[in-house]
Amino acid sequence: MSDGLYDRDFYAWANEQAALLRAGKLETADIEHIAEEIESMGRSEKRELVNRLTVLMLHLLKWRFQPSRRGNSWRLSIRKQRLRLSSHLAENPSLKSKLPETLEEAYRLALIEAERETGLSEDAFPAECPWPFERMMDGSFWPE
Repeated sequence: MSDGLYDRDFYAWANEQAALLRAGKLETADIEHIAEEIESMGRSEKRELVNRLTVLMLHLLKWRFQPSRRGNSWRLSIRKQRLRLSSHLAENPSLKSKLPETLEEAYRLALIEAERETGLSEDAFPAECPWPFERMMDGSFWPE
């Protein structure tokens, strides 16, 4: 039924597919593309987790390794990421099982950003994240 609409006008395709599903017309729905889009949504949620963890770790690293440059911006960014991560995991509790791999990926990305933003060499930072997830999320934790 979508007649190539998926490739030409994604918004129109999505609305058409939603209407078909609500009407119970599975035989005319574009099941293959619907499945792909649902999988893509799941990947997006995981990417969001990695991105937020990366920003949190980056600012925690900067806080720890550039104490003379600590400021309100870093402090607020850390607080914001903690809140956003808590919300994201509450909305997507199955992502908690992905934390070990996402923490590793996020830390690798945070190291690259920390090196770029601080001017310090990668060797100045720990090779592995020095804080467990629970510690990073603790509102009273500020690495010294």
